[in-house]
This record gives sequence, structure tokens and C-alpha cells, in this order.
Amino acid sequence: MLSCLLAVSAFAADVTGKWNAEMPGRDGQTRQVPFNFKADGATLTGTVGGMGGDTEIKNGKVVGDEISFDVIREFNGNEFKMHYVGKVSGNEIKFKIERPAGGPGGAQGKGGGKRGPSEFTAKRVTS
Repeated sequence: MLSCLLAVSAFAADVTGKWNAEMPGRDGQTRQVPFNFKADGATLTGTVGGMGGDTEIKNGKVVGDEISFDVIREFNGNEFKMHYVGKVSGNEIKFKIERPAGGPGGAQGKGGGKRGPSEFTAKRVTS
């Protein structure tokens, strides 16, 4: 079993470093968002930039060429959790993000629950 775990760690994508993405925002506009990752085996730590500054990622994982993590942001005294899932391919990560309804970037109006996932691509900063 240990050798299987070591094999998975050996094939984990190298995401350590700085990444930038153009993320969809309100009213169809995009915004530049910086990511700073550090992978240590299957554990992923780092930050995601935002209008209020950098936010630490939580529950970060690297499994093969897939990464996932949560970001918890505060808006008007309320916390909103966003779940990121990404697939690494070379110097790109194709992400899907789920956000809660009613929060920053969330759906407004009736129905509650989550809105559909947003998709975007982050690119490694090489300079």
C-alpha cells in the first residue's frame, strides 16, 4: 500500500509557483486573478488573490494531474465557500469553481442553493 501512495505522489502534477487567470465576473466582465501554490506531495497550500487581497486556500489536494481546494471569503459579515477543481496540463490548469447563491459572484433571487460552476483557465507565470 505504501508503494502505491508513493507512486501517486511521484506522478503528482507540479503546480508549485505563480499562476494567473482571467476569471468570469459579474456582467460578463473578466478580471485577472493571481494564484500562488505550493505542493508538498498530495498537500496543496497557497493563496488566491481577490479585491480584498490574498485569501489562503483550505483543504488543498493534488492527486495525479488534478488539484482541488476551497476558498472562504467574507462579504458583509457573511462567509462564502468556493470550491475549486482543476486539471493540470503543462503550464495550464483548467478550473471549475462552484460558488454559493446570494454571495459575491453568486446567483441572486429565488431558489437558493448553488449556481452552476464557472470554468476558466489559469496559466503559469514563467517570468
